[in-house]
Amino acid sequence: MESVTSATEQPETSAARRPAAVPRLIATDLDGTLLRDDKTVSERTVAALAAAEAAGIEVFFVTGRPARWMDVVSDHVHGHGLAICANGAAVVDLRDGARFVDVRPLERADALAVVHAVRAAAPGSSFAVERTTGIHYEPEYPPFFLDPDAVVAPAEKLLAEDSGYTEPILKLLASHPGLGPDEFLTIARAAAGEHGSFTRSSPTALLEISGPGVSKASTLARCCAERGISPEEVVAFGDMPNDLEMLGWAGTAYAMANAHPDVLAVTAHHTAANTEDGVAAVIERILEARAAEELR
Repeated sequence: MESVTSATEQPETSAARRPAAVPRLIATDLDGTLLRDDKTVSERTVAALAAAEAAGIEVFFVTGRPARWMDVVSDHVHGHGLAICANGAAVVDLRDGARFVDVRPLERADALAVVHAVRAAAPGSSFAVERTTGIHYEPEYPPFFLDPDAVVAPAEKLLAEDSGYTEPILKLLASHPGLGPDEFLTIARAAAGEHGSFTRSSPTALLEISGPGVSKASTLARCCAERGISPEEVVAFGDMPNDLEMLGWAGTAYAMANAHPDVLAVTAHHTAANTEDGVAAVIERILEARAAEELR
C-alpha cells in the first residue's frame, strides 16, 4: 500500500457547468450501471470501453465494492489500471493484484461514535467493519456476501484499540431489519453525520459509512487533478444515492434508466438501463461525435 490519507476536502460542483465537447475521462459505477444484473460485462460494453481507451479517453471504475470484489472488471482495465473502490476510500491497481495505491480511512474513534449514535437512534441496527484486509461483522449482521474468514464479534470489540486490528478501516456498514433504506439513511445521518459520510447503494436498509469528506466524487476529483483533467472533461454514470456527489461533480452526468428516483431527478442526462448497455451506448455516441469532428 503506497499511501494513507485522511483529506476531507469536498469537490467543487456546478449544476450549470457546460459539458466538454471532447471528454478526457469516463467515470462509471459498476453494479446497476456498467454491470448487467448477472454481474457480467456485456461484449458490447467491453468493446466500448476498449474503444474509449484506444481513443485516448481514460476509464475509471468508481464503485462501492471492496477491492476483493473487483475481479468482475479486472480483465477490462486499460492504460492506468486504477479503480476507485469502497465509495472513494481506496484507489487500487487492478493490474497489480488490486494493490492499494491510496487509502482514505475512517478513523477508529469516528467509527465507534457512529456505532453508538446509530444504535441509539435506530435500535436493532447491526454493523460490519470493512478493512483493507477484509470484513468483520456482528452476529446479528445479515449474511449478504460474507467472508468465511471474517471474525464475528460486537462492533465495539472489533473497533477497540486493543482489538489487534491495525489495518485501515475503509468503511463501516450498518443494517436495520425494519426500517426503509431511505428512512434509515436519514436517521443515521442526523444522529452521526459529523463522524462520517453516509450513503447507500443497496435496495435494503444497508448503509455505508466512510470517513468525513470521503466519497466517490472527492476521490475522483483527486485522481483527475493528478492528471490535469478538469470536471468539465469528465463524463460520469451512476444509478444509486452513493453516485450523487460524483454525478454532481462531473461536467456531464448520466443516470441509468433503472436509477434510484433521487438520481433520476437531479441528473440532466439519462441513458438506457444497465441491462441494455446504457453506458456503452453513450460511449459509442461520444466516439462517433469525435470521429465526425475529426473529419471536418
